[in-house]
Amino acid sequence: MKKTALPKLRLRGVLGMKLNDIRVSVSGGTICSIWASISLGDVLQTALTAALGTLVSFATSRLLAKWGKRK
Repeated sequence: MKKTALPKLRLRGVLGMKLNDIRVSVSGGTICSIWASISLGDVLQTALTAALGTLVSFATSRLLAKWGKRK
């Protein structure tokens, strides 16, 4: 029985895709899944919380600066 050589396959990534194509596909899928799970209410709540935190931080730093000048 004669052995035949198997043809050499040149695979580029998974199923013949280039590595860059795989990265773009994974990134796109990740962005789409995140986009679908975030609602407008979540975005607004985050923006309002960030604005409130900024105001509190500013007011605190101003008060500490005033108290530092008194002494």
